[in-house]
Amino acid sequence: MTVAPPYPRAERLDVVDHLHGHAVADPYRWLEDPDDPRTRAWSAAQDVLARAHLDALPGRERLAATLHELTSAGSVGAPVWRAGRRFATRREPGQEHAILLVTEPDGTERVLIDPAALDPTGLTTLDAWVPDLEGRRLAYQLSSGGDEHSVLHVLDVTTGADIEPPIDRCRYSAVAWLPGGEEFVFVRMVAPEEAPDGEQPFHRRIWRHRVGAPTDDELVDGPGLYTDHTYYGVRISRDGRWLLVTGNVGTARRDSVWIAELGPRTPALTPVLTQADDVQCVPWVDRDGRLYLLTTEGAPRWRLAVTEPTRPGRAHWRELVAEDPEAVLEGVRWLQPVGTTDLADGLLVLARSRHAVAELALHGLDGTPRRTVPLPGPGSLTGLTTADRGTPERNGRLWIGWTDLVTPAHVRRFDLDAGETVLEASAPGAVTIPPVHTEQRTFTSADGTTIRMFVVTPRDAPGPGPVLLTGYGGFGISREPAYSAQALAWVSAGGAYALVSLRGGGEEGDAWHRAGHRGRKQNVFDDFHAAALALVDAGTTTPDQLAILGGSNGGLLVGAALTQRPGLYRAAVCSAPLLDMVRYELFSLGRTWIDEYGTADDAEELGWLLSYSPYHHVRDGVEYPAVLFTVFDSDTRVDPLHARKMCAALQQATAGGPLTRPVLLRRETDVGHGARSVSRSVALGVDQLSFLAARTGLAL
Repeated sequence: MTVAPPYPRAERLDVVDHLHGHAVADPYRWLEDPDDPRTRAWSAAQDVLARAHLDALPGRERLAATLHELTSAGSVGAPVWRAGRRFATRREPGQEHAILLVTEPDGTERVLIDPAALDPTGLTTLDAWVPDLEGRRLAYQLSSGGDEHSVLHVLDVTTGADIEPPIDRCRYSAVAWLPGGEEFVFVRMVAPEEAPDGEQPFHRRIWRHRVGAPTDDELVDGPGLYTDHTYYGVRISRDGRWLLVTGNVGTARRDSVWIAELGPRTPALTPVLTQADDVQCVPWVDRDGRLYLLTTEGAPRWRLAVTEPTRPGRAHWRELVAEDPEAVLEGVRWLQPVGTTDLADGLLVLARSRHAVAELALHGLDGTPRRTVPLPGPGSLTGLTTADRGTPERNGRLWIGWTDLVTPAHVRRFDLDAGETVLEASAPGAVTIPPVHTEQRTFTSADGTTIRMFVVTPRDAPGPGPVLLTGYGGFGISREPAYSAQALAWVSAGGAYALVSLRGGGEEGDAWHRAGHRGRKQNVFDDFHAAALALVDAGTTTPDQLAILGGSNGGLLVGAALTQRPGLYRAAVCSAPLLDMVRYELFSLGRTWIDEYGTADDAEELGWLLSYSPYHHVRDGVEYPAVLFTVFDSDTRVDPLHARKMCAALQQATAGGPLTRPVLLRRETDVGHGARSVSRSVALGVDQLSFLAARTGLAL
């Protein structure tokens, strides 16, 4: 008889917090400290246990080969045009990261940024890039080891050489160029000495920067501009006249907006919206000089308004395109027809998402609908661009970054005169997609709300089989139909894949998000349980064949699912998760998520958190699903302590043994919450999918 090694011992301490009348036990608090010798020893033992178990799983070599093939499709991004130059990303088969290229007006193509060439270890990522309006200079941001602490560089596009020293402290930093390429406005964290210990990540400032003169940076200021935990966005009008600033306190889905008319110096910003207005708004000044505002004001699915920059207040907003009651308005682009420079002939391209499926439509400058833009089917946008004013020979064209559940990211082009959408650049690698059937199903959640999910099944599937169910349901973030090597590897082995549009996300607009956050978070979990039951009722799967996977806020989803309905799921992957919802705000970026979840400092909100906090709902003697926690030591968003504590709790409590329902912790170093190399992604995917397959009966 095979005997599984015992779980590493985790001491249970008698730690109890008394919060607003609640006695909150926390027996594994010592695991919060990664430098505690007990934590180090326990983590090292978990590494050995996880590696021994995962390496012994069947089908790993075939799965790795499949994932490598599916990721070898590569990708291409929609181009950005600047004065005849074309900037775009592409990842070729075999490349660890996408590279940034520039194409000259004569068609000559050159590599501008290759993260692998800068760092052969693959640990450096290209986080953001933006060329100036003349296409002569490029601001780009790099980070290393998964820490997401971007460093801002500026290079000369012609020579490819950096032209000034790098600027640090540019994590999540927007950049906007002034005409001429000599100045830009950017966002930067304060220096360590300018904030209390541990507070630096929550304080940012906006600077006007002259290239080559870093000591002359000018602080942009205005009433109510600098508050704690605020993330800022910056935009400058094409003529350089107007600066627009947006601010979000943490991840709150509310926008503060300021505007200023620029001169040699930057005047104090004028407030347009504050957090008290409780609306979202994306403002910009377009080619015709008008101030456009994409907003949720009076429109949970967004509408488009317009005014003059000299009269930016809400009292002067005029509705241009009303809210669509069935689709979310997500973006707007200017399209100038061929053969005309008259701005009065311009058109607006409106990007909408109807039940998470992308749509494009053309409207006149007066808001009247003109025509729809043909798209290849149910899918989603990865980019949307038009020619800038410096590239008039390419007017009348719209570049569409596109993907769907079975198609790698590629670029299509819509030609206004022909009225057709054609393939411009396919993903560079050739891959074989398994024969599948894709559909969007509807079902009903516990409170009667209609929920939708995308389902990919092997063509002519004989009956119930293993299903991989996933979702997100938080922060107003939409999960739309997109190419996933992991999903298709699972389906190619004979399983089915399901992606749910949960409340808490943005798939149905702002009201959809609000229906699944704060005191209504249980709706998200109810939607997920209902999706699982709908798959069972439809004969797609059974509880013994149902696997679930989620990361970050989706890891919280998985943690809540397996503690609330342990008999409904057979196996789970919980990646970079939030799990101790009583103490989440004390670590990493947790305090910036209070608007989404609530705070334990408030009696009512603590009640919300305790009602579902996965760590606090682990019960002895319950047969929980098999669980694989995957965490990343360089994660600066969600601290791995959540998974450590939950893993210890489940290993102690579960009635399922290490052989039948193992609980494992897989740990990685030198990677974080965000982007990673292809080889790292494949290795993670092999461990996650082989673990789920072994427990649900999927033969890889």
